[in-house]
Amino acid sequence: MASIATGSLGSEQEANERSVPAGIQQGVLDVIGTDAAGVSGLPPRSLALVRGARLVLAPARLLGELAPWWQQEQAAGRVPAGLECPELLASDRPEQIHRPIEQALATGRPAVLLASGDPLWFGIGRILLQHFSPEQLRFHPAPSSLQLAFARLGRPWQDASWISLHGRDPEPLAAALQKRPAALAVLTDPARGGAAEVRSLVRASGLEAAYGFWLCERLGHPAERVQRLAPAAALPADLDPLHLVVLLAEAPLPTDPLALTLFGLADGLWLQHADRPGLMTKREVRIQLLADLELPPSGVLWDLGAGVGTIGLEALRLRPALQLWAVESRGGSSALIEANAARLGVRPAAILEGRAPAVLEQLPDPDRVLIGGGGRDRGPILEAVMRRLRPGGRVVIPLATLEALADLRPRLEQAGFCLSVSQHQAWRGAPLAEGTRLAPLNPILVLSGTKPAPQSNPR
Repeated sequence: MASIATGSLGSEQEANERSVPAGIQQGVLDVIGTDAAGVSGLPPRSLALVRGARLVLAPARLLGELAPWWQQEQAAGRVPAGLECPELLASDRPEQIHRPIEQALATGRPAVLLASGDPLWFGIGRILLQHFSPEQLRFHPAPSSLQLAFARLGRPWQDASWISLHGRDPEPLAAALQKRPAALAVLTDPARGGAAEVRSLVRASGLEAAYGFWLCERLGHPAERVQRLAPAAALPADLDPLHLVVLLAEAPLPTDPLALTLFGLADGLWLQHADRPGLMTKREVRIQLLADLELPPSGVLWDLGAGVGTIGLEALRLRPALQLWAVESRGGSSALIEANAARLGVRPAAILEGRAPAVLEQLPDPDRVLIGGGGRDRGPILEAVMRRLRPGGRVVIPLATLEALADLRPRLEQAGFCLSVSQHQAWRGAPLAEGTRLAPLNPILVLSGTKPAPQSNPR
């Protein structure tokens, strides 16, 4: 730190030392967190520091209440005798407060900086530490907005995710939503749309039915407001700039199958495994795979690695006469797929919990097969499928890597299958300032093959 050169440094410092109230440490800036209640909501120890300060820095929204508050404190006799109202400076432009803080620290002048919540959590603390040593700063955090929000909701938050949109593009939020966290707190940026921007991203992700949308305003203030907004409800006309959004995962409401779109259902309409949310085939990919299956009016469809049942169940909505045999190795999948089938008003022929290829012996020969899982067993699974697939039948395999394609494609070629390979990349629109940006989903490769009919022997 550069020292402050001043001819009156010694005398000013001596005067400050004689008038320093108890609890104040000279040469140290006390950085005090506040909630929406401002100065009036501070605990006694922090209030004592503010009363004894000769320099008080605060955001403009707090600065206006400091002079009247000081006068009330002085009239009530709670201010040390002989002290006048301190110098008040706005801290909204951090680059303009470094010099006054340096001077206060050098002269021993008691100084306090009021901040929001925890100054070291997305607050001014990080900026201060770029210019002052930790020994020159003493932090007094208030409960963070996240702590207050989850306290008001009465929900543990050790498993919660959070993201800040302050001065940031919304892409990280779009990516976080794809992981389907159980709870996601979003620190909004009112200058970029605030809660409206968050709601647009949730809607663009197709997850409105999968999350409760909680709007938390003025947390810590006597007039704080916490409310759950239904997807169709308008944002409050008097929405306070001091707000954040908490998204809590919840099971989608029961649906009327006749009211659902024919295919390509929104991702948020599907029931998920609570410990593996988001591990499902996204809507755009699902639509492509349903097309590549070239579903016949009737016959047998194997959905191997069925997950939560998205593709096979949507296939039944398109072709009700198909027999769907769903296979998933994960325990508890059968009940979840059954529940999703009931939501869609369809009935699979069977849902088996087991590992392919061993479990395939229980299934009738298929006309169509989707291999959506398998991992290292995908090669042996494909070999078993090729043997069992009826002539003219079709197998479709979504893949995430080129290595998997290099392993499986030769197997189909050597068996004489008619092949097609395609790559698909989808983007979803997300709000960006005054326009729209495109947030990418993971690209996939799709390997498809049709089994040839057996050749007749010429006479």
